[in-house]
Amino acid sequence: MISSLRGRVLHTEPDSVVVDVGGVGFAVAVTPQVVRAAHLGEELHLHTSLIVREDALALFGFMEREELTVFSQLLGVTGVGPKSALGVLATLTVPQIADAVTADDDAPFRKVSGIGPKTAKLIVVQLAGKLAPSRPAQGAAGTAGGAADVPSQVVEALIGLGWPERLAAETTSAVAADTATADRATVGGLLRAALAQLGPSRKEHVNG
Repeated sequence: MISSLRGRVLHTEPDSVVVDVGGVGFAVAVTPQVVRAAHLGEELHLHTSLIVREDALALFGFMEREELTVFSQLLGVTGVGPKSALGVLATLTVPQIADAVTADDDAPFRKVSGIGPKTAKLIVVQLAGKLAPSRPAQGAAGTAGGAADVPSQVVEALIGLGWPERLAAETTSAVAADTATADRATVGGLLRAALAQLGPSRKEHVNG
């Protein structure tokens, strides 16, 4: 696993840089912000994620570890691949992402190239509770419901993905009774269980 690189910048492209580490040039996919900070011949330090595919190995790099953490969390969202996750971080800062998720606002994610409205909604739902907002929430009313509010959020997410309200509610209720307690207490865990129960016939609704 290549978790970081430090070396001299050999080459830059609009969406990548080549870093010379001990005589080996590593091509790294990056955001435009990193490209602007990379100067030919100068040292660059990147926090990286190595994505292994059957036909390729791809490195994705970030200036800050927090960006790498959010990148990894985005990859856990249904329908979000490495390029889409990188696109989110190229468009939004980590605080902006955290604030949007905390506010249950998927509009900022819909502005990202390659992110459709259904995938944007999934990002908000499945990252809920995983990112600390950059500013305190207004009041504490939202914390009182806690786990009890999880099923209603899952129902809303399923409706937003195109499922009929009655089917969404019935499925959520059924899987909530059967799902392990730890997964049942989180929106992401219960949503995944509900989508698995609903089956693949509506797969297009989660691919954005």
